[in-house]
Amino acid sequence: MSTCTSASLALGEPVAATAATATTWLLIEQPGPWGAKALRASRLDPATGGALERLAEGTGVRVALIRRPGRHADLHRPRRHRVYVAHTAPGASWIRTAEVTDPAELGRLDFAALGAGTHSGFGEAYDGAPLALVCTNGKRDQCCAVRGRPLAAELAASGGSEVWEVTHLGGHRFAPTMLVLPYGYTYGRVDAHHAKDVLEAARTGRMVLEGCRGRSAWDRPGQAADLAVRELTGEDRTAAVVVEAVESAAGEGSWSVRVAHTDGRVWQVAVTQVAGLPPRPESCGAALGTPARMEVTGIERVAGGRADDARS
Repeated sequence: MSTCTSASLALGEPVAATAATATTWLLIEQPGPWGAKALRASRLDPATGGALERLAEGTGVRVALIRRPGRHADLHRPRRHRVYVAHTAPGASWIRTAEVTDPAELGRLDFAALGAGTHSGFGEAYDGAPLALVCTNGKRDQCCAVRGRPLAAELAASGGSEVWEVTHLGGHRFAPTMLVLPYGYTYGRVDAHHAKDVLEAARTGRMVLEGCRGRSAWDRPGQAADLAVRELTGEDRTAAVVVEAVESAAGEGSWSVRVAHTDGRVWQVAVTQVAGLPPRPESCGAALGTPARMEVTGIERVAGGRADDARS
């Protein structure tokens, strides 16, 4: 039986610039089963889940549920819920954590401030290993459970990382998918060996280009430009490359993206949206579609106000 992941892999579909967009992630521990729309279909009070979704809308905050890898029989409601808030901007990445008795308490957070990178003293600073979030929500797409749950279990068993299952990272057809916080880089088609390399790099503030879908702090044109500059320069430090501006260019679905390095170098990256052909299912059971793909069509080094050939 063909799945969305097997179809995507057979077509050689690139994973770059497909990451979910969020400057800040709000992650709430909720064990037990998850529905397709987990914030409103789990053991979490659906009114609370819906309220948090509405509060996060347009703020840059993305809300998701997490649980520890393993069996998910839900015999009782947890008395305490672990919560993480992670901001992903380069050079200003952080994680705060707390335990709450009732997730409805989170409705008092200033979501606009969180999205902008201000935690307002929520919880306490998290200084442990990078967080590894593996999408495992089989009610959303079977590939996430079939491929994601074994990966999460193996990473948890190997130790050395803070591993959680998460409800949704987008891009089911790239399963297993993994988000690394606080840096916000997302990966697709991850096996355990690759995931461990990614997490080891993250411990020292670095990223791995292979299999990277993009940094959630950027929109999709920005993700494409960030990855293209990193490929060009070999730069892997998470804080060293910043997307400064994304501007519409001539023609619909085209952008000019300004990317800066902390050493002063600047590039102008041309990005165009193209349709993914031939048609393929974006999720298992879904109709065939042509998902948008970001294609980098040019990179120019900017020096002294003039654009130089980036290959020089």
